[in-house]
Amino acid sequence: MKRIGNLYEQIIDYEQLYIAYRQSIKNKRFKPEILRFSQNLEENLIQIQNELIHGTYQVSPYRQFYVHEPKKRLIMSLPFRDRVVQWSIYQTLMPLYERTFIHDSYACRKGKGAHRAVRRLQSWIRTYGEGGGYCLKIDVAKYFYRVDHQVLLAIIERKIKDKRLINLVYTIVSCEQEEFGIELGDHHYEKPRVYGIGMPIGNLLSQLCANIYLNELDQFVKHTLRLKHYMRYMDDMVVLHHSKKELREALFEIECFLQDELRLSLNNKTSIRPIQHGVDWVGYQVHRTHIRMRKSTSLRMKRRVRHLVKKYQRGEVDNETIHHTVQSYNGLMKHGNCHALRTKLQRDIAMAQANK
Repeated sequence: MKRIGNLYEQIIDYEQLYIAYRQSIKNKRFKPEILRFSQNLEENLIQIQNELIHGTYQVSPYRQFYVHEPKKRLIMSLPFRDRVVQWSIYQTLMPLYERTFIHDSYACRKGKGAHRAVRRLQSWIRTYGEGGGYCLKIDVAKYFYRVDHQVLLAIIERKIKDKRLINLVYTIVSCEQEEFGIELGDHHYEKPRVYGIGMPIGNLLSQLCANIYLNELDQFVKHTLRLKHYMRYMDDMVVLHHSKKELREALFEIECFLQDELRLSLNNKTSIRPIQHGVDWVGYQVHRTHIRMRKSTSLRMKRRVRHLVKKYQRGEVDNETIHHTVQSYNGLMKHGNCHALRTKLQRDIAMAQANK
């Protein structure tokens, strides 16, 4: 593989930093932190540029919080200036790695996404005919919190030879002020955490590095195992095959590769099931003839609407808030056969508005 150098100059170029700033403010330009940064934009960008030029840039302290849907996750958010730096790195690295990713990797890539993944999967299911074939679902345990920093940097160094860029990526990935890793059995994200592994969910660079890391597995599956119907959405993978025995053998090879090469483990959601039962994938239940919303997803939507309806009746939210939520859900439901669910949500909202 040809290694690429002289990339750091692109990252620290003022014009690129300005473009990174423009990308960072999309859909959030009126947040107080961004308004403060924008008031002295040129001065702030020059300060970032000088820190990068002289090698004095350090990652700012993270703000930590939890989300509980669909499950508990630790989210770590950086101040705005650090997001500008990451956008500048992303703009340089992503085009170089985009061409190395397999076609059927769908997370955090332009022109891909969950809905394209679902449609692609359904087209594959249809090639197996009614009642034929099996699906191997693979899920990496605590993926973002278990990525090994040394393995990641070694993978990046196989393509990038710019030492200053490697050092900058390492500064961000292996932030000295914060430990990102957690033990496999830790479901509460309690400290002390593990140093040397893990990436914070919420970082732009984490998304890119996560794809770079598992691209190693993608290449192994496609070119060594030669499995045709394999796709990945971040750390969720699906393989379709006519033979259950072949899938068991493939699962063994994949598990060994993950442990030996990437120091990762699979969780207990990994399974092999007949395709005729449908494939649970990125929030949808995908069948040969139709696509439905995953039951857990539809239940969350119903709970959210009930909660909003109660707040609306108490005067705590307005029609516009409910409208935005419904439009968001309609965007999800239009990709599946969700007429009954859509009708249920609309009826609940209409009754609440009529009874207020």
